[in-house]
Amino acid sequence: MVATMIQPETRPAVQKQAPTADSREVMIRTDDLWKTYVMGDEEIHALRGVTFEIRRGEYVAIIGPSGSGKSTLMNMIGCLDTPSKGEYWLNGKQVSQMDDDELAYIRNKEIGFVFQTFNLLPRATALHNVELPLIYNGTPAGKRIEMAKKALESVELGHRMTHKPNELSGGQRQRVAIARALVNNPSIILADEPTGNLDSKTSEEIMQVLERLHDQGNTIILVTHEPDVAAHAHRVLTILDGQIYKDERRK
Repeated sequence: MVATMIQPETRPAVQKQAPTADSREVMIRTDDLWKTYVMGDEEIHALRGVTFEIRRGEYVAIIGPSGSGKSTLMNMIGCLDTPSKGEYWLNGKQVSQMDDDELAYIRNKEIGFVFQTFNLLPRATALHNVELPLIYNGTPAGKRIEMAKKALESVELGHRMTHKPNELSGGQRQRVAIARALVNNPSIILADEPTGNLDSKTSEEIMQVLERLHDQGNTIILVTHEPDVAAHAHRVLTILDGQIYKDERRK
């Protein structure tokens, strides 16, 4: 049965700047965020009034079991979906009321995605895979090649630029994906189960890459169901039944 999103009755005018004086320090702010679906005659509340802030430069893990709402929350943070009601601010912009074109622009400029399945083009080289976001936003060829090379060097893959995904190990493929996420200098790096397809040794190497990127000043949000992966983050948001169950700072 197809799920249908319930829209709020009124949609306020889009505001472009966050209303608080400390907005330069707050990268993400959600206020009473809900996501509700209709399944037949039943309403399913995937998110139930989620409110939190993430400051610039934080390293945060969002953890929860299947069905907890963490994937829905990730889709909201990544501007892949819109809330039924509530507000979401990203880097001083209210994105919860943006249309599809505005959201696509925000995804390209503000968010670097790292996925469990890498999502690399199989016939393209590592360099071309990293270039893709720059091609989409119209960066000139010479500049984007330079930027893509720099991103690959930042994850220690400068020597594998001309290799295609099937010529790389799983860990190297994920490094390419991380370089692609970095290439636009996004406001946040959003990593969805980034070690899910990797063995334990390679997983630890990828987590060390993310730690190093955080040390360089990047804001990182890690979505996972694995406590040992979440333990690498400096702050852990535990979500359960569509609500923030615990907010724990560890470092």
